[in-house]
Amino acid sequence: MIALQPIFFTIGFFLTTLAGMMVIPAVTDWVQDDYNWMAFAMSAGVTGFIGLLMTFAARPSGAITLTIRETFILTASTWLVVSLFAAIPFVLSNSTGSHTDSFFEAISALTTTGATVVQGLDFISHGILLWRALLQWFGGIGIIVMAFTVMPLLKIGGMQLFRSEFSDRSEKIMPRVSQIASGIVLTYVFLTALCIGLLYAAGMTFLEAVCHGMSTLSTGGFSTSDTSVAYFNNPVIEWIIIVFMFIAATTFVLFIKMLQGRPKAIWDDNQARIFIYVVVGCVLVMTFWRFHDDIPVLQAFRESAFSVLSIMTTTGFTTTDYTFWGTFPLMFFFILMMIGGCTGSTSGSIKILRYQIMFAVAKSHIFQIRRPHGVSPPTYSGKPIPDSISISVFTFFALYIVSFGVLVMGLGLYDLDVSTTLSAAASSLNNIGPGFGPAIGPSGNFATLPDGAKWMLMAGMLLGRLEYITFLILFVPSFWRD
Repeated sequence: MIALQPIFFTIGFFLTTLAGMMVIPAVTDWVQDDYNWMAFAMSAGVTGFIGLLMTFAARPSGAITLTIRETFILTASTWLVVSLFAAIPFVLSNSTGSHTDSFFEAISALTTTGATVVQGLDFISHGILLWRALLQWFGGIGIIVMAFTVMPLLKIGGMQLFRSEFSDRSEKIMPRVSQIASGIVLTYVFLTALCIGLLYAAGMTFLEAVCHGMSTLSTGGFSTSDTSVAYFNNPVIEWIIIVFMFIAATTFVLFIKMLQGRPKAIWDDNQARIFIYVVVGCVLVMTFWRFHDDIPVLQAFRESAFSVLSIMTTTGFTTTDYTFWGTFPLMFFFILMMIGGCTGSTSGSIKILRYQIMFAVAKSHIFQIRRPHGVSPPTYSGKPIPDSISISVFTFFALYIVSFGVLVMGLGLYDLDVSTTLSAAASSLNNIGPGFGPAIGPSGNFATLPDGAKWMLMAGMLLGRLEYITFLILFVPSFWRD
Protein backbone atom coordinates (compact mmCIF):
# COMPACT_ATOMS: atom_id res chain seq x y z
CA MET A 1 0.00 0.00 0.00
CA ILE A 2 1.39 3.40 -1.04
CA ALA A 3 1.36 6.08 1.67
CA LEU A 4 0.21 9.24 -0.14
CA GLN A 5 0.23 11.55 2.88
CA PRO A 6 3.99 12.28 2.96
CA ILE A 7 4.00 12.63 -0.84
CA PHE A 8 1.22 15.24 -0.77
CA PHE A 9 2.88 17.02 2.15
CA THR A 10 6.21 17.30 0.35
CA ILE A 11 4.65 18.46 -2.91
CA GLY A 12 2.61 21.01 -0.95
CA PHE A 13 5.80 22.35 0.63
CA PHE A 14 7.42 22.83 -2.79
CA LEU A 15 4.31 24.52 -4.18
CA THR A 16 4.25 26.91 -1.22
CA THR A 17 7.90 27.74 -1.87
CA LEU A 18 7.11 28.24 -5.57
CA ALA A 19 4.30 30.64 -4.65
CA GLY A 20 6.71 32.65 -2.53
CA MET A 21 9.08 32.87 -5.50
CA MET A 22 6.26 34.23 -7.69
CA VAL A 23 6.01 37.27 -5.44
CA ILE A 24 9.48 38.43 -6.55
CA PRO A 25 8.64 38.95 -10.27
CA ALA A 26 5.21 40.28 -9.23
CA VAL A 27 6.87 43.05 -7.20
CA THR A 28 9.40 43.62 -10.00
CA ASP A 29 6.69 44.21 -12.60
CA TRP A 30 4.61 46.28 -10.17
CA VAL A 31 7.57 48.61 -9.59
CA GLN A 32 8.05 48.81 -13.38
CA ASP A 33 4.33 49.62 -13.76
CA ASP A 34 3.93 46.54 -15.95
CA TYR A 35 0.47 44.95 -15.94
CA ASN A 36 2.04 41.46 -15.83
CA TRP A 37 2.35 41.83 -12.06
CA MET A 38 -1.28 40.72 -11.87
CA ALA A 39 -0.45 37.45 -13.66
CA PHE A 40 2.18 36.64 -11.05
CA ALA A 41 -0.03 37.77 -8.17
CA MET A 42 -2.88 35.52 -9.30
CA SER A 43 -0.46 32.64 -9.92
CA ALA A 44 1.03 33.07 -6.45
CA GLY A 45 -2.44 33.09 -4.90
CA VAL A 46 -3.58 29.90 -6.64
CA THR A 47 -0.28 28.08 -6.12
CA GLY A 48 0.06 29.19 -2.50
CA PHE A 49 -3.53 28.22 -1.64
CA ILE A 50 -3.17 24.71 -3.07
CA GLY A 51 0.32 24.32 -1.59
CA LEU A 52 -0.77 25.32 1.91
CA LEU A 53 -3.89 23.18 1.64
CA MET A 54 -1.82 20.12 0.74
CA THR A 55 0.78 20.91 3.42
CA PHE A 56 -1.67 21.25 6.31
CA ALA A 57 -4.09 18.54 5.15
CA ALA A 58 -1.35 15.95 4.71
CA ARG A 59 0.93 17.05 7.55
CA PRO A 60 2.42 13.89 9.11
CA SER A 61 2.25 13.38 12.86
CA GLY A 62 5.87 12.29 13.12
CA ALA A 63 9.01 12.09 11.01
CA ILE A 64 8.50 11.51 7.28
CA THR A 65 9.44 8.00 6.20
CA LEU A 66 9.24 6.78 2.62
CA THR A 67 9.69 3.39 1.03
CA ILE A 68 11.78 3.07 -2.15
CA ARG A 69 8.59 2.91 -4.24
CA GLU A 70 7.17 6.02 -2.59
CA THR A 71 10.46 7.84 -3.15
CA PHE A 72 10.29 7.07 -6.88
CA ILE A 73 6.71 8.37 -7.02
CA LEU A 74 7.54 11.49 -5.00
CA THR A 75 10.56 12.41 -7.14
CA ALA A 76 8.77 12.13 -10.48
CA SER A 77 5.49 13.66 -9.31
CA THR A 78 7.22 16.63 -7.66
CA TRP A 79 8.96 17.65 -10.89
CA LEU A 80 5.75 17.25 -12.90
CA VAL A 81 3.44 19.08 -10.48
CA VAL A 82 5.87 21.95 -9.81
CA SER A 83 6.40 22.36 -13.58
CA LEU A 84 2.63 22.51 -14.10
CA PHE A 85 2.17 25.32 -11.56
CA ALA A 86 5.34 27.10 -12.71
CA ALA A 87 3.74 27.41 -16.15
CA ILE A 88 0.75 29.40 -14.86
CA PRO A 89 2.48 32.84 -15.02
CA PHE A 90 3.45 32.17 -18.64
CA VAL A 91 -0.17 31.33 -19.48
CA LEU A 92 -1.72 34.33 -17.68
CA SER A 93 0.82 36.82 -19.04
CA ASN A 94 0.48 35.56 -22.65
CA SER A 95 4.26 35.54 -22.92
CA THR A 96 4.22 32.24 -24.81
CA GLY A 97 2.23 31.19 -27.84
CA SER A 98 0.10 28.46 -26.25
CA HIS A 99 -0.43 26.30 -23.16
CA THR A 100 2.01 23.80 -24.68
CA ASP A 101 4.64 26.52 -24.99
CA SER A 102 4.04 27.62 -21.39
CA PHE A 103 4.53 24.11 -20.06
CA PHE A 104 7.57 23.68 -22.33
CA GLU A 105 9.18 26.86 -20.96
CA ALA A 106 8.52 25.82 -17.35
CA ILE A 107 9.91 22.31 -17.75
CA SER A 108 12.90 23.61 -19.70
CA ALA A 109 13.62 26.05 -16.87
CA LEU A 110 13.19 23.68 -13.93
CA THR A 111 15.26 20.93 -15.59
CA THR A 112 17.87 23.65 -16.41
CA THR A 113 17.69 22.68 -20.08
CA GLY A 114 17.43 26.24 -21.38
CA ALA A 115 15.54 25.48 -24.59
CA THR A 116 13.17 28.41 -25.05
CA VAL A 117 10.04 29.16 -27.05
CA VAL A 118 9.80 32.81 -25.92
CA GLN A 119 10.51 35.27 -28.70
CA GLY A 120 11.44 38.94 -28.34
CA LEU A 121 13.30 38.58 -25.04
CA ASP A 122 14.81 42.06 -25.46
CA PHE A 123 11.33 43.61 -25.17
CA ILE A 124 9.53 41.29 -22.75
CA SER A 125 8.60 42.25 -19.19
CA HIS A 126 11.27 42.15 -16.50
CA GLY A 127 9.09 39.88 -14.38
CA ILE A 128 9.03 37.15 -17.04
CA LEU A 129 12.81 37.35 -17.49
CA LEU A 130 13.31 37.10 -13.75
CA TRP A 131 10.80 34.24 -13.43
CA ARG A 132 12.65 32.15 -16.04
CA ALA A 133 15.93 32.69 -14.20
CA LEU A 134 14.39 31.94 -10.79
CA LEU A 135 12.95 28.66 -12.06
CA GLN A 136 16.34 27.59 -13.39
CA TRP A 137 18.05 28.55 -10.15
CA PHE A 138 15.42 26.71 -8.09
CA GLY A 139 15.78 23.67 -10.34
CA GLY A 140 19.56 23.79 -9.94
CA ILE A 141 19.29 23.52 -6.15
CA GLY A 142 16.91 20.59 -6.51
CA ILE A 143 19.27 18.81 -8.88
CA ILE A 144 22.28 19.06 -6.57
CA VAL A 145 20.40 17.97 -3.45
CA MET A 146 18.69 15.16 -5.36
CA ALA A 147 22.06 13.93 -6.63
CA PHE A 148 23.37 13.57 -3.10
CA THR A 149 20.26 12.35 -1.26
CA VAL A 150 17.68 10.69 -3.52
CA MET A 151 19.64 9.15 -6.42
CA PRO A 152 22.08 7.14 -4.25
CA LEU A 153 19.13 5.84 -2.23
CA LEU A 154 17.43 4.65 -5.43
CA LYS A 155 20.74 3.20 -6.71
CA ILE A 156 20.50 4.99 -10.04
CA GLY A 157 23.36 5.21 -12.50
CA GLY A 158 26.18 4.55 -10.05
CA MET A 159 25.21 7.40 -7.75
CA GLN A 160 25.85 5.07 -4.80
CA LEU A 161 29.57 5.37 -5.55
CA PHE A 162 29.35 9.16 -5.67
CA ARG A 163 27.60 9.21 -2.30
CA SER A 164 30.17 6.86 -0.76
CA GLU A 165 33.00 9.07 -2.00
CA PHE A 166 31.77 11.86 0.29
CA SER A 167 30.37 9.79 3.14
CA ASP A 168 33.40 7.79 4.20
CA ARG A 169 34.08 8.40 7.89
CA SER A 170 37.80 8.76 7.38
CA GLU A 171 37.26 11.99 5.44
CA LYS A 172 33.78 12.98 6.43
CA ILE A 173 32.76 16.52 5.61
CA MET A 174 29.85 16.93 7.99
CA PRO A 175 28.13 14.63 10.47
CA ARG A 176 24.85 14.14 8.58
CA VAL A 177 23.60 14.24 4.99
CA SER A 178 21.12 16.97 5.95
CA GLN A 179 24.02 19.18 7.01
CA ILE A 180 25.84 18.48 3.75
CA ALA A 181 22.69 19.45 1.85
CA SER A 182 22.50 22.70 3.84
CA GLY A 183 26.17 23.38 3.12
CA ILE A 184 25.62 22.80 -0.59
CA VAL A 185 22.68 25.22 -0.67
CA LEU A 186 24.65 27.92 1.18
CA THR A 187 27.62 27.45 -1.18
CA TYR A 188 25.27 27.62 -4.17
CA VAL A 189 23.76 30.89 -2.88
CA PHE A 190 27.19 32.39 -2.17
CA LEU A 191 28.59 31.52 -5.62
CA THR A 192 25.45 32.87 -7.30
CA ALA A 193 25.74 36.17 -5.40
CA LEU A 194 29.44 36.40 -6.30
CA CYS A 195 28.70 35.79 -9.99
CA ILE A 196 25.92 38.39 -9.97
CA GLY A 197 28.20 40.97 -8.33
CA LEU A 198 31.00 40.42 -10.86
CA LEU A 199 28.64 40.58 -13.85
CA TYR A 200 27.13 43.80 -12.54
CA ALA A 201 30.59 45.29 -12.07
CA ALA A 202 31.52 44.22 -15.62
CA GLY A 203 28.73 46.30 -17.18
CA MET A 204 25.43 44.42 -16.97
CA THR A 205 22.38 46.07 -15.50
CA PHE A 206 21.26 44.67 -12.14
CA LEU A 207 18.42 42.66 -13.71
CA GLU A 208 20.70 41.27 -16.42
CA ALA A 209 23.33 40.34 -13.82
CA VAL A 210 20.76 38.58 -11.61
CA CYS A 211 19.25 36.61 -14.50
CA HIS A 212 22.60 35.58 -15.99
CA GLY A 213 24.11 34.81 -12.58
CA MET A 214 21.25 32.47 -11.73
CA SER A 215 21.30 30.87 -15.18
CA THR A 216 25.06 30.36 -15.06
CA LEU A 217 25.23 28.66 -11.65
CA SER A 218 22.27 26.45 -12.54
CA THR A 219 23.85 25.70 -15.96
CA GLY A 220 20.46 26.62 -17.42
CA GLY A 221 21.42 29.17 -20.05
CA PHE A 222 18.32 31.39 -20.19
CA SER A 223 19.36 34.90 -21.21
CA THR A 224 17.67 38.30 -21.26
CA SER A 225 18.29 38.71 -25.00
CA ASP A 226 17.46 36.68 -28.09
CA THR A 227 21.17 36.80 -29.00
CA SER A 228 22.18 35.44 -25.57
CA VAL A 229 25.55 36.62 -24.18
CA ALA A 230 26.58 37.87 -27.64
CA TYR A 231 24.29 40.84 -26.96
CA PHE A 232 26.82 42.36 -24.54
CA ASN A 233 29.87 42.00 -26.80
CA ASN A 234 32.03 42.20 -23.68
CA PRO A 235 35.06 39.89 -23.25
CA VAL A 236 35.14 40.51 -19.46
CA ILE A 237 31.53 39.33 -19.09
CA GLU A 238 32.32 36.28 -21.22
CA TRP A 239 35.31 35.31 -19.06
CA ILE A 240 33.31 35.70 -15.86
CA ILE A 241 30.63 33.38 -17.24
CA ILE A 242 33.31 30.93 -18.46
CA VAL A 243 34.76 30.67 -14.95
CA PHE A 244 31.40 30.21 -13.27
CA MET A 245 30.19 27.68 -15.87
CA PHE A 246 33.25 25.63 -14.94
CA ILE A 247 32.53 26.04 -11.22
CA ALA A 248 28.87 25.06 -11.70
CA ALA A 249 29.90 21.85 -13.49
CA THR A 250 32.18 20.79 -10.64
CA THR A 251 30.97 18.80 -7.62
CA PHE A 252 29.66 21.39 -5.16
CA VAL A 253 30.69 19.33 -2.14
CA LEU A 254 34.31 19.99 -3.10
CA PHE A 255 33.80 23.72 -2.51
CA ILE A 256 32.68 22.94 1.03
CA LYS A 257 35.96 21.08 1.50
CA MET A 258 37.85 24.08 0.14
CA LEU A 259 36.07 26.41 2.57
CA GLN A 260 37.02 24.02 5.36
CA GLY A 261 40.72 24.53 4.64
CA ARG A 262 41.50 22.08 1.84
CA PRO A 263 42.40 24.34 -1.13
CA LYS A 264 43.47 21.39 -3.32
CA ALA A 265 40.16 19.52 -2.88
CA ILE A 266 39.15 19.93 -6.52
CA TRP A 267 42.48 18.79 -7.92
CA ASP A 268 42.67 15.87 -5.47
CA ASP A 269 39.26 14.61 -6.59
CA ASN A 270 39.56 11.98 -9.31
CA GLN A 271 36.44 13.03 -11.23
CA ALA A 272 37.12 16.77 -11.08
CA ARG A 273 40.72 16.28 -12.24
CA ILE A 274 39.62 14.31 -15.31
CA PHE A 275 37.00 16.97 -16.00
CA ILE A 276 39.73 19.63 -16.02
CA TYR A 277 41.85 17.56 -18.42
CA VAL A 278 38.92 17.07 -20.81
CA VAL A 279 37.94 20.75 -20.76
CA VAL A 280 41.49 21.98 -21.38
CA GLY A 281 42.04 19.44 -24.17
CA CYS A 282 38.77 20.29 -25.92
CA VAL A 283 39.37 24.05 -25.68
CA LEU A 284 42.85 23.67 -27.20
CA VAL A 285 41.54 21.53 -30.06
CA MET A 286 38.81 24.02 -30.92
CA THR A 287 41.17 27.00 -30.52
CA PHE A 288 43.55 25.40 -33.01
CA TRP A 289 40.66 24.88 -35.44
CA ARG A 290 39.46 28.47 -35.12
CA PHE A 291 42.99 29.87 -35.40
CA HIS A 292 43.31 28.21 -38.81
CA ASP A 293 40.15 30.07 -39.87
CA ASP A 294 42.23 33.28 -39.67
CA ILE A 295 40.68 34.27 -36.33
CA PRO A 296 43.04 36.17 -33.94
CA VAL A 297 44.41 33.70 -31.40
CA LEU A 298 43.01 35.44 -28.29
CA GLN A 299 39.56 35.74 -29.85
CA ALA A 300 39.74 32.11 -31.01
CA PHE A 301 40.70 31.00 -27.51
CA ARG A 302 37.90 32.99 -25.84
CA GLU A 303 35.22 31.86 -28.30
CA SER A 304 36.38 28.25 -28.08
CA ALA A 305 36.53 28.25 -24.28
CA PHE A 306 33.06 29.77 -24.03
CA SER A 307 31.44 27.43 -26.55
CA VAL A 308 33.15 24.27 -25.27
CA LEU A 309 32.22 24.97 -21.65
CA SER A 310 28.71 26.10 -22.56
CA ILE A 311 28.01 22.82 -24.41
CA MET A 312 29.92 20.46 -22.14
CA THR A 313 28.49 21.89 -18.92
CA THR A 314 25.04 21.87 -20.61
CA THR A 315 24.58 25.60 -19.93
CA GLY A 316 23.68 26.62 -23.48
CA PHE A 317 24.78 30.27 -23.56
CA THR A 318 26.12 31.49 -26.92
CA THR A 319 28.45 34.29 -27.99
CA THR A 320 28.76 33.22 -31.62
CA ASP A 321 26.92 30.90 -33.99
CA TYR A 322 29.17 27.84 -33.96
CA THR A 323 27.06 26.20 -36.68
CA PHE A 324 29.09 28.27 -39.17
CA TRP A 325 32.44 26.97 -37.91
CA GLY A 326 32.39 23.92 -40.16
CA THR A 327 31.46 20.24 -40.03
CA PHE A 328 34.19 19.16 -37.59
CA PRO A 329 33.14 21.60 -34.81
CA LEU A 330 29.51 20.48 -35.17
CA MET A 331 30.46 16.83 -34.73
CA PHE A 332 32.83 17.81 -31.93
CA PHE A 333 30.10 19.68 -30.05
CA PHE A 334 27.64 16.85 -30.67
CA ILE A 335 30.01 14.52 -28.80
CA LEU A 336 30.49 17.11 -26.03
CA MET A 337 26.72 17.15 -25.55
CA MET A 338 26.98 13.56 -24.33
CA ILE A 339 29.75 14.14 -21.76
CA GLY A 340 28.56 16.69 -19.23
CA GLY A 341 30.24 17.88 -16.06
CA CYS A 342 30.82 16.20 -12.71
CA THR A 343 28.31 14.27 -10.64
CA GLY A 344 26.99 16.46 -7.82
CA SER A 345 26.90 19.55 -10.04
CA THR A 346 24.00 21.29 -11.77
CA SER A 347 25.08 20.12 -15.23
CA GLY A 348 23.14 17.52 -17.16
CA SER A 349 24.16 14.78 -19.62
CA ILE A 350 25.95 11.52 -18.70
CA LYS A 351 28.73 13.01 -16.54
CA ILE A 352 32.40 12.18 -16.07
CA LEU A 353 31.99 9.68 -13.21
CA ARG A 354 29.97 7.24 -15.31
CA TYR A 355 32.53 7.32 -18.10
CA GLN A 356 35.26 6.60 -15.57
CA ILE A 357 33.35 3.59 -14.25
CA MET A 358 32.59 2.35 -17.77
CA PHE A 359 36.23 2.59 -18.87
CA ALA A 360 37.42 0.93 -15.64
CA VAL A 361 35.06 -2.00 -16.21
CA ALA A 362 36.04 -2.24 -19.89
CA LYS A 363 39.74 -2.19 -18.99
CA SER A 364 39.19 -4.96 -16.43
CA HIS A 365 37.25 -7.04 -18.96
CA ILE A 366 39.97 -6.67 -21.60
CA PHE A 367 42.60 -7.73 -19.06
CA GLN A 368 40.49 -10.77 -18.19
CA ILE A 369 40.32 -11.75 -21.87
CA ARG A 370 44.08 -11.46 -22.27
CA ARG A 371 44.81 -13.31 -19.02
CA PRO A 372 41.89 -15.61 -18.18
CA HIS A 373 43.43 -16.67 -14.89
CA GLY A 374 44.51 -13.21 -13.81
CA VAL A 375 42.67 -11.03 -11.29
CA SER A 376 42.13 -7.37 -12.12
CA PRO A 377 38.89 -6.01 -10.63
CA PRO A 378 37.75 -2.57 -11.85
CA THR A 379 38.70 0.21 -9.45
CA TYR A 380 37.88 3.85 -8.85
CA SER A 381 40.22 6.03 -6.77
CA GLY A 382 42.07 2.85 -5.79
CA LYS A 383 38.94 1.11 -4.46
CA PRO A 384 37.17 -1.85 -6.11
CA ILE A 385 33.95 -1.01 -7.93
CA PRO A 386 31.12 -3.29 -6.71
CA ASP A 387 29.24 -5.27 -9.36
CA SER A 388 25.99 -3.55 -8.38
CA ILE A 389 27.45 -0.16 -9.34
CA SER A 390 28.85 -1.46 -12.64
CA ILE A 391 25.45 -2.91 -13.54
CA SER A 392 23.75 0.33 -12.51
CA VAL A 393 26.00 2.42 -14.75
CA PHE A 394 25.66 0.15 -17.77
CA THR A 395 21.89 0.11 -17.27
CA PHE A 396 21.99 3.91 -17.36
CA PHE A 397 23.94 3.86 -20.65
CA ALA A 398 21.54 1.31 -22.15
CA LEU A 399 18.48 3.38 -21.21
CA TYR A 400 20.19 6.50 -22.54
CA ILE A 401 20.83 4.91 -25.93
CA VAL A 402 17.33 3.44 -26.19
CA SER A 403 15.71 6.74 -25.11
CA PHE A 404 17.78 8.66 -27.66
CA GLY A 405 16.81 6.26 -30.44
CA VAL A 406 13.11 6.36 -29.57
CA LEU A 407 13.12 10.17 -29.31
CA VAL A 408 14.90 10.55 -32.67
CA MET A 409 12.40 8.23 -34.35
CA GLY A 410 9.50 10.11 -32.76
CA LEU A 411 10.78 13.49 -33.92
CA GLY A 412 11.34 12.00 -37.35
CA LEU A 413 7.56 11.61 -37.71
CA TYR A 414 7.32 15.40 -38.08
CA ASP A 415 9.65 15.55 -41.12
CA LEU A 416 12.22 17.72 -39.37
CA ASP A 417 15.64 17.88 -40.99
CA VAL A 418 18.28 15.43 -39.78
CA SER A 419 20.39 18.08 -38.01
CA THR A 420 17.40 19.44 -36.10
CA THR A 421 16.11 15.98 -35.21
CA LEU A 422 19.40 14.61 -33.87
CA SER A 423 20.47 17.76 -32.04
CA ALA A 424 17.00 18.37 -30.54
CA ALA A 425 16.94 14.83 -29.12
CA ALA A 426 20.47 15.20 -27.74
CA SER A 427 19.72 18.68 -26.40
CA SER A 428 16.62 17.60 -24.46
CA LEU A 429 17.99 14.34 -23.05
CA ASN A 430 21.24 16.03 -22.01
CA ASN A 431 19.45 19.19 -20.77
CA ILE A 432 21.55 21.54 -22.91
CA GLY A 433 19.22 23.95 -24.73
CA PRO A 434 20.30 25.05 -28.20
CA GLY A 435 20.89 22.50 -30.92
CA PHE A 436 22.04 22.72 -34.53
CA GLY A 437 20.36 23.99 -37.65
CA PRO A 438 18.48 27.21 -38.49
CA ALA A 439 15.43 26.36 -36.35
CA ILE A 440 16.91 25.46 -32.95
CA GLY A 441 20.53 26.54 -33.35
CA PRO A 442 22.24 29.36 -31.43
CA SER A 443 20.41 31.94 -33.56
CA GLY A 444 16.95 30.34 -33.26
CA ASN A 445 14.65 28.77 -30.67
CA PHE A 446 12.12 25.96 -30.33
CA ALA A 447 8.97 28.04 -31.01
CA THR A 448 8.63 26.88 -34.62
CA LEU A 449 8.56 23.14 -33.79
CA PRO A 450 5.21 21.30 -33.93
CA ASP A 451 3.41 20.89 -30.59
CA GLY A 452 3.78 17.11 -30.79
CA ALA A 453 7.56 17.45 -31.10
CA LYS A 454 7.58 19.84 -28.13
CA TRP A 455 5.77 17.30 -25.93
CA MET A 456 8.31 14.65 -26.92
CA LEU A 457 11.15 17.00 -26.06
CA MET A 458 9.54 17.79 -22.70
CA ALA A 459 9.49 14.07 -21.93
CA GLY A 460 13.13 13.93 -22.97
CA MET A 461 14.04 16.78 -20.60
CA LEU A 462 12.38 15.04 -17.66
CA LEU A 463 13.93 11.69 -18.60
CA GLY A 464 17.41 13.20 -18.72
CA ARG A 465 17.05 15.18 -15.53
CA LEU A 466 15.47 12.32 -13.54
CA GLU A 467 18.13 9.94 -14.91
CA TYR A 468 15.74 7.65 -16.82
CA ILE A 469 14.94 4.94 -14.26
CA THR A 470 13.18 7.34 -11.88
CA PHE A 471 10.69 8.21 -14.61
CA LEU A 472 10.51 5.00 -16.66
CA ILE A 473 9.94 2.70 -13.68
CA LEU A 474 6.51 4.29 -13.19
CA PHE A 475 5.40 2.63 -16.44
CA VAL A 476 6.36 -0.89 -15.28
CA PRO A 477 3.17 -2.72 -14.15
CA SER A 478 4.98 -4.73 -11.47
CA PHE A 479 6.09 -1.48 -9.81
CA TRP A 480 2.48 -0.80 -8.75
CA ARG A 481 1.79 -4.28 -7.39
CA ASP A 482 2.01 -4.81 -3.63
